[in-house]
Amino acid sequence: MTENPLLAPWTATPFGLPPFDRIEAAHFPPAFAQAMAAHRGEIAAIGTDPAPPGFANTVEALERAGAPLRRIAACFFNLVSSQSSPALLGVEREIAPLLARHRAEVMLDQGVFRRVAALRAMRGGLALAPDGARLLDRLHAGVVRAGAGLDAAGRERLAVISTRLAELHTAFGQNVLHDEDSWQMVLTDADLEGLPGFAVEAARQAARERGVEDGYAITLARSSIDPFLTFSARRDLRERAWRAWVARGTAPGPRDNAPIIREILALRAERARLLGHADFAEWRLADTMARTPEAVHDLLLRVWEPARRRAAAEGAELEALARAAGGNAPIEAWDWRYWAERSRRARHDLDEGRLKPFFPLEAMLRAAFATAERLFGVRFEERHGLPLYHPDVRAFEMLDAASGAHRGLFLLDAFARPGKRSGAWMSSLRVAEALDGPVTPIVVNNNNIARGDPALLSWDDARTLFHEFGHALHGLLSTARYPSQSGTAVLSDFVEFPSQVFEHWLAVPETLARFARHHATGETLDAAVVERLLGARTAGAGFAAVEFVASALIDMALHRHAAPEAIDLDAFEREFLAGIGMPAAIGLRHRPAHFQHLFAGGGYAAGYYAYLWAEVLDADAFEAFREAGDPFHPDLAAGLRAIYEAGDTREPMELYTAFRGRPPAVEPLLRKRGLLEA
Repeated sequence: MTENPLLAPWTATPFGLPPFDRIEAAHFPPAFAQAMAAHRGEIAAIGTDPAPPGFANTVEALERAGAPLRRIAACFFNLVSSQSSPALLGVEREIAPLLARHRAEVMLDQGVFRRVAALRAMRGGLALAPDGARLLDRLHAGVVRAGAGLDAAGRERLAVISTRLAELHTAFGQNVLHDEDSWQMVLTDADLEGLPGFAVEAARQAARERGVEDGYAITLARSSIDPFLTFSARRDLRERAWRAWVARGTAPGPRDNAPIIREILALRAERARLLGHADFAEWRLADTMARTPEAVHDLLLRVWEPARRRAAAEGAELEALARAAGGNAPIEAWDWRYWAERSRRARHDLDEGRLKPFFPLEAMLRAAFATAERLFGVRFEERHGLPLYHPDVRAFEMLDAASGAHRGLFLLDAFARPGKRSGAWMSSLRVAEALDGPVTPIVVNNNNIARGDPALLSWDDARTLFHEFGHALHGLLSTARYPSQSGTAVLSDFVEFPSQVFEHWLAVPETLARFARHHATGETLDAAVVERLLGARTAGAGFAAVEFVASALIDMALHRHAAPEAIDLDAFEREFLAGIGMPAAIGLRHRPAHFQHLFAGGGYAAGYYAYLWAEVLDADAFEAFREAGDPFHPDLAAGLRAIYEAGDTREPMELYTAFRGRPPAVEPLLRKRGLLEA
């Protein structure tokens, strides 16, 4: 297997990139098999080491173990998400349960558990550095939460559950991807009424990508369907597109996600009970900043009630606007975005179609880079000729702005295309660490921006670009010594803080004055337009908050359900929405059948609230810069950089209070969302 490029050291490629130009789907199964076997050998050696347990021969040895497996898995799952193919999806179905079983066996290894538990018991006498002490605490908590303290039957059942969940997560995600890739709505010139030029151009590009030579195509990529629902004057076509969007994952037959969801929920509940918890939400939240489902519920309800009242007022305004335009039908979910845009134009004199030319992708990328340089002292230079996995992908070297020293590599995969899952996300091909000498990170941002010449962004697109780049900076700036503490490897409801706080700098007047320029003329946005744009950020605040909080509440309800194996999802969804008083014309942003945060993996299960939890932090944190009167205040920027650098080396609230001087307040969040009532 020495000819397998996944198994050879990646030293011949620039920056230690995976040799994407030589990697094929068939290389992954044997590479995973060899890497897992090697990892099992390392774990066995640690667990049976005759020497007394010590931090070096146990904790640090575990940090080193499995490095080739982590490297191969990072490469594989990035490709499956960004550049899937039938062959890769087949490998994913094969390998996901094997990996899950392997991880469970590693976490449940009794020799390792005894050594870790012994070290944890003598922690006070080990004279560990703060990062080492936290690493030991988190490692011990992790193996206990994984079930290493259970009897043999309990451990075996947990391993079976983990294996089956991996199969189900994979099937769920692939079903949604299939529905997104297979649906399209072909339009003719007669169907384009209301669509601005950028949306028409994106639909033309999507049609060509899908083999439609004449006409235009609307797809289920959010960058395609959102503008269509916002601008199309064809109510019948909006309804057709919206119904396809919300039906993802519900096709009768083998691609129906309902039985998958029931089994996932039942297995998660069983795992929680095995580990001594009443339900999955209780188990999950015990290892977060929130700690309890009750704390999460309280936060969500603090936002829900003012959001619902605000949304009701917005809905009444949209109904009146539609009636004045001659519409007799009530506002439905496929109408809301259309009339909200009409309202925004009338109330704030803003037309997104006219604003987009001022937000070309290239300029917004430069804006994100310039913000990072001013805040954190790093700069980005594009590097060409590297072996990347798709022609869309661009590479940028991150350098220390003062010394020019190499700090990491940033890859941007910006555009929507078939075979790429929807949404936007950050991943790492390699994390920063310094256990055996400095290792620099390789971080990937994936977006799903509609193609154009040039590609033009909406305000939300630009904000998403900044958001994901905030995640990237969290990985790129990490100075953690240990791999498992690096970058975004923090508590699940803290991971969104560095990304969300970075969004604020898009709206800084200096950023807009410098980078929001018309792509063709170079004209800057008029100061009055900037004022209206910033003033309009809370337009539709009720709708946005209701969409989000309802999804977070249904996440908690699903994961606290007493009999998840028997849920009738359609009935449950109807009863849930009626119970919380969901406005009829606002649909769930994420219906369970396509709620990939929850069911295409476990990362946000009983954790979708984390975006709002982090928003409390980000709104309060940026308030500090406002109070200082300088969005680039050097002392505050240094304090913020310390959070990005720290990874999981300190408790999140300790990091935050060191920056802010106090715990966060919720009022800046309500003010930011336009929900602070007099």
